Amino acid sequence: MIATIVNAVLVLLGSAIGILFKSKIKEEYTNTLMSGMALCVMFIGISSVFETSSAIHLIICMVIGILLGELLRIEERLDGLGNFLKSKFVKSGSESSSFTEGFVGATLLFCVGSMAIMGSLEAGINHNYTIILSKSIIDAVAACTLAATLGIGVAFSAAGVLIYQGAITLLASVVAPYLSEVVVAEMTAVGGLVVVGIALNMLGIGQNKIKVGNMLPCIFMPLVYMPLYNLITGLF
Repeated sequence: MIATIVNAVLVLLGSAIGILFKSKIKEEYTNTLMSGMALCVMFIGISSVFETSSAIHLIICMVIGILLGELLRIEERLDGLGNFLKSKFVKSGSESSSFTEGFVGATLLFCVGSMAIMGSLEAGINHNYTIILSKSIIDAVAACTLAATLGIGVAFSAAGVLIYQGAITLLASVVAPYLSEVVVAEMTAVGGLVVVGIALNMLGIGQNKIKVGNMLPCIFMPLVYMPLYNLITGLF
């Protein structure tokens, strides 16, 4: 848990720096930093995608996960949560249209992906905090640049980091005996593909924004799909 706490604290610190010194941060610097961070995020995502043992596994997990995410309207619910926090913590009459975007975007960026999953699993199973601490540095830089443009909503994403990564870390020791290397590899690959979607949104590529929130279930599909696949192939 200690590494996750450090991650959340660095998100808060980065957000505070971004908010306090946003007048000192020139827009062109922020835009360039965000583009650079987006490229780093894309690299992390792409490198993780190659963990899969078969593109078929990746495609099936993505299709089933996206259908489930659309059915559950996860993206819409995340937007609703952001609007709720906005109404509770942002003064009425203030210019706060970017609150939801900051909260949702930062939460997805910091919580979705192979680094969050693999780092939390590694911390829970082997007490190795290297991945989470590396991710914390990236998150701090991203939080600073995001908060400078999108405001306080970014800071609230620290709660998501603490809850999401903390829960995975605590549960890792319980489920560790049941997680095969193949399942973890496929979760990493699917998570990497979702991270690529986040990077594309950060870069503003494409006419329509990718609904990354509705892709969240994809990451956990290998938990069900891979054992089922192995069972079926074993019969034949």
